[in-house]
Amino acid sequence: MIAEEFDSRTIANMEVALERACKMLPTGAEQHVYRRYLASRIIGCAHRGDTTLRGLTEAGCLAASELRARAQARLTNRDLNKLRPSTRRPDTGR
Repeated sequence: MIAEEFDSRTIANMEVALERACKMLPTGAEQHVYRRYLASRIIGCAHRGDTTLRGLTEAGCLAASELRARAQARLTNRDLNKLRPSTRRPDTGR
């Protein structure tokens, strides 16, 4: 469990970093799965030895940027698919 792996100051820094990173996500995207992803990246940073608020926040914000880029790419691909001409033949009623 995380509480057993890190001291109270590191845990407090991790909580602040997570909240800061979540603010970078679009409204409504603060879902559990996204928070969990951000938290895993922050925990990874702490495991690598950087337990400063700055380092943890940077790790969380980088993860949030990745999530935003993925979401934007999905939207772009969806929009492009709408613009592609249909490969189906028109229905002639036969």
